[in-house]
Amino acid sequence: MSRLTFTHSHRLTRRPEFQACYGAGRRFFSKNFVLFVMERSADPEGWRLGLAVTRKTGTAVQRNRVKRVLREFFRLHQHVLPDDADIIAVPKRHLRPERVTLGLVTQELLPLVAALRQDATRTAENGAP
Repeated sequence: MSRLTFTHSHRLTRRPEFQACYGAGRRFFSKNFVLFVMERSADPEGWRLGLAVTRKTGTAVQRNRVKRVLREFFRLHQHVLPDDADIIAVPKRHLRPERVTLGLVTQELLPLVAALRQDATRTAENGAP
């Protein structure tokens, strides 16, 4: 069985979880996306992902495609994600959904995710919460 799964335990599902991440989390920006990241205490379930794709992004078909591509990126790159983080991915308003591909998302988000991992290890080494 593959370890590259995206189970229900890897999802942010409740509004308070999203609000906490928006309020207390750090923001990381790319050209087309914003990542809100909140570190939490070590959890056996690991990282969790939330997607916030608004109607301004496009039709339901376009929004679902953007979400599918984002989930696939995080599923494929889960080995790079910090184990104790809640992450919310938000596409920016000017993003054209028909241009969203796995290559575009990887090109933009992989450097941000790598920076997250380095920041998490640096924080753990310094003993800061």
